[in-house]
Amino acid sequence: MKRVLVATGLMFLSLTAFAGKEERDMMSKEVMPAVQAAEAKFKESCGCPIKITVDEKTIKTKDDMYPAKHMAEYVTEGAPAYCNDAASKKAMCQMKTLTLAKAKEATFTFKGGNGIATTDGQSACSWEMMTREIDK
Repeated sequence: MKRVLVATGLMFLSLTAFAGKEERDMMSKEVMPAVQAAEAKFKESCGCPIKITVDEKTIKTKDDMYPAKHMAEYVTEGAPAYCNDAASKKAMCQMKTLTLAKAKEATFTFKGGNGIATTDGQSACSWEMMTREIDK
């Protein structure tokens, strides 16, 4: 657990980060439904399945989960507009898996059918970053 001391006048309050129920709830009620929606929309739009995972070794806190959720939403929003012709579908169907993770900066790497989209905790990998790398 992470402990933070906050000065308020002459008192110090100890605030404990909640590493438990709140994170589990957010993962199950917000992040994973966004991931499942992204997988479904990608398959519907691009014509091929994708498996999206959240790297729980790096995405641990609620603050990290928000950008992960947003990255999944970028797939849901971006796939229908992008996969509108055979060449674009073929390009995107190269990606078989997508991992959402936290790193030092927001990036997208693609190798051997596996994509890794990262957040730095503030910025998140966009759909355009993904398509630019896959289209190379």
